[in-house]
Amino acid sequence: MMWLKPFRSGTAVLGETLAAGVVCLAMVGCGPASTSPSKSTSDIAIDDLGTSELADIEGAVEIDGSSTVAPISEAAAEAFGKTFKNVKVTVAISGTGGGFDRFTNGEIDISDASRPIKDSEFKACKEKGVSFVELPIAYDGLSIVINKENDFVDQLTVDELKKIFLREGGAKTWKDVNPKWPELAIKIYAPGTDSGTFDYFFGDVVAKDDENEHPRDDMSVSEDDNVLVTGVAGEKGAIGFFGASYYFANVDKIKAVKIVDPKTGKAVGPTPQTIESGEYAPFSRPLFIYVKTDSMKRPEVKQFLEFYLREAGKLAEMVDYVALPDSVYEVVQTHYEERITGTHYLTADLEKRSGPLAELYTIEDVVDIE
Repeated sequence: MMWLKPFRSGTAVLGETLAAGVVCLAMVGCGPASTSPSKSTSDIAIDDLGTSELADIEGAVEIDGSSTVAPISEAAAEAFGKTFKNVKVTVAISGTGGGFDRFTNGEIDISDASRPIKDSEFKACKEKGVSFVELPIAYDGLSIVINKENDFVDQLTVDELKKIFLREGGAKTWKDVNPKWPELAIKIYAPGTDSGTFDYFFGDVVAKDDENEHPRDDMSVSEDDNVLVTGVAGEKGAIGFFGASYYFANVDKIKAVKIVDPKTGKAVGPTPQTIESGEYAPFSRPLFIYVKTDSMKRPEVKQFLEFYLREAGKLAEMVDYVALPDSVYEVVQTHYEERITGTHYLTADLEKRSGPLAELYTIEDVVDIE
């Protein structure tokens, strides 16, 4: 694969341009990314957590993982830090897979994930005795985006996505995808292979039905979604994909393609309404944080999580994601309070489970590492 190599300067905060695979650290109090939403956290108060006696808590909370989930975690860290000034919450970006690697090695407290934990990652947790609680925090609509000057593509089917993004598809120009379109070279920008967004796009949608289908090896990839935005915005024939938040924050630079739902035949674009309803299919998905149960014993982690979960819906909407239904947040809260460990996305035989979040994520239906 061809790797983008942008510059990196100064303190690495969320939104700076990063070299692919380089970890981005977003410290509490840092401003939001220049290409992601910049709504204020001033209306999020910490007023019912007993702060009078807790504000002097000291310590650190280490988070790593998905670039898609990072804006929500960073917003939580920023708002939390306004009261808990002696707690340093660090949000790093190494992709969902990279975050799980550090999580299973006991290096971090919370793993941001834009997909559920894999069987291999679950096995690693089991082998190393890393018990965790799985907590959905928001909905996302993975967005397929093109250059603003592209005036011939309005919608794409999953089969057309296969032609563009799979090695076996072989499309080099837009004319190869549809004979009515111009013979303009296709330039692909995609998240890195450690990204949960990469896994979801290929493993759950585009190449899910055939293990002999493979992503193209000539894509420009980066773990930094801001780099992908810049790439797509810079070339007329470009196409890329990433979380809805980065699309919503850059509608002046790029545009989203409507995707034809294979089940209904209806072409739908990503909006907060279509993502929440599931109408934007098959690319609507939940986002997660995975929390190490041992870390929950520390007061600084406990207080941060209580704030994060209480305000998750508001934080998600603040950075242009979609809040979960209140009924799901109630189940999430119960998981946290009762320390219900394990995953809902694997069977007892570690086979992958899939389905609507509200159906899978219940109190009873969970597979633990023990």
